[in-house]
Amino acid sequence: MADLTIRGAEPLIHALQTAANNTAHKAIVKKFGGNLQSSAKRKAVFTKGYSTGATARKIGLEITNGGFSAKVEAGTDYSGYLEKGTRKMEAQPFMKPALDEIEPQFIAELRRAAIVK
Repeated sequence: MADLTIRGAEPLIHALQTAANNTAHKAIVKKFGGNLQSSAKRKAVFTKGYSTGATARKIGLEITNGGFSAKVEAGTDYSGYLEKGTRKMEAQPFMKPALDEIEPQFIAELRRAAIVK
């Protein structure tokens, strides 16, 4: 009777699993980066003082690190003052609440894809 043994398949299997995880990771990062951007834009409604909508319009999304990272930032010079406040102006946070809304869903999706344990 013939006996067939294949050696060296483990690295191939690992490489295929890694490639599948990488593709899933990139798709999840892109999806939730967009969700974070949308949530931040929805929350960038300021009721105190002068409001033009410029901060919401300038919230941008940048996919970096080959698709493994997403960066969402408000592009106005004064967005940090809105988020954190000053000694004379009360904070009107919009980025942190958006992150708090999206983060649990993002982690759950990564766990479902077996990227995060």
